[in-house]
Amino acid sequence: MHPDDLLKFSLADFTYNDSPNVMDPPQDFERWVGDPRIGMAMSFFEQPLQGAPTPRMTLRQGMSGENRQMINLTSYNYLGLSTHPEVVAAAVEALQTYGLGASGAAMLSGTFDQHQRFAEELAAFKGREACLLFPSGYAGNLGAIQGLLQRGDVLVIDSKCHRSVVDGAKLSGAKMVSFEHNNPASLDQMLERHAGKRRLVVVEGVYSMDGDIAELPDILDVCESHDVPLYIDEAHSSLVFGETGKGLVEHFGVEDRVGVDFGTLSKSFGGIGGFVCGDANLIQYIKCYASPFQFSCALPPAVVAAMRKALEVATRDNSLREKLWKNVNHFRSNLEALNLDLGGSRSQVIPIIVGSSGEELIQLAMAAQQRGLFLQPIDFPAVEAHARRFRISVSSQLTPEDIDEAATIIEDVIARPLGLVGAA
Repeated sequence: MHPDDLLKFSLADFTYNDSPNVMDPPQDFERWVGDPRIGMAMSFFEQPLQGAPTPRMTLRQGMSGENRQMINLTSYNYLGLSTHPEVVAAAVEALQTYGLGASGAAMLSGTFDQHQRFAEELAAFKGREACLLFPSGYAGNLGAIQGLLQRGDVLVIDSKCHRSVVDGAKLSGAKMVSFEHNNPASLDQMLERHAGKRRLVVVEGVYSMDGDIAELPDILDVCESHDVPLYIDEAHSSLVFGETGKGLVEHFGVEDRVGVDFGTLSKSFGGIGGFVCGDANLIQYIKCYASPFQFSCALPPAVVAAMRKALEVATRDNSLREKLWKNVNHFRSNLEALNLDLGGSRSQVIPIIVGSSGEELIQLAMAAQQRGLFLQPIDFPAVEAHARRFRISVSSQLTPEDIDEAATIIEDVIARPLGLVGAA
């Protein structure tokens, strides 16, 4: 591998390991990751925050190792519930009662009264008969798909679904196929191609790298024409969309037409975990065959108590959602004025698509951090090679001053270098 060629490669090029010893990474990978230019790019990952994920926080920079104050545009803490005083107080109180961890798998000894109450409250919130909690969102999709499907079944997913759905298909043994993103005609063709099989369609509420939303009414029309159920992953849309925060199913008024409603607790809830809601018999069946549920330690009771309070705070009125959407609209108007490519975003997730050059993406990211903006680069293979980007996560905690300052930095270090606005 010639040094001049190193920047042409990405992590997608080293998944095959031809080393005789499985403990030895591929030699080409070691040469690639050891190059200072690649090391600089890798320094953007796992940079430790020195406090809570608030809009203004301290970051230990991977490039310099220095602690620096930043405007945080990367957190999934969309409604600020992770640091809400009532939520934190609920965690502290429960910690004194229950201790640190569950110390057991949910099926055997890890289920506490907090878990049961929260599952009942989530089911009621989503308008479902029952709910099952998982230790993480990833584990939740993995386990739910495993419990629903088996060898011989066909999982039909939107091409931009999360990796956890893909891995759930592998665990289940079902065949997985994808349809063109948000394209009902493509979905119709795929379902027709696999007619006669047990099929399940999976879409997301908000797509995490693009910020666009599933066109649920049209997708449901296609599913129902083939008599195939729909599973929706509302990871980034629960507590954000809908009149009462139930998600995209409420936004479109299609709650009764969706078979399974899945969500994560690490986004708007401000905690950790995953949950799946549906008919009681179905949830009982998934519980018996979902390995991530059966063979993982249950969520810490204190965290569950805090998320119960988070659900209460988020649904007692619409104030947090209204503040979030006000911030989304304010930020979007700033960014649109800079002629940036924001893709098809219709949510609190706003991409800034910069193009095909990974080297340029990292240079722009460096400039952003040097100006005090924590805005992470998203590179191939996480997104298409021609659409490398930054991803903004808007929070209800951002002030108008935070947004305006962040937009000014984005103008200076991203929009101007890309030639989208006039030179200073």
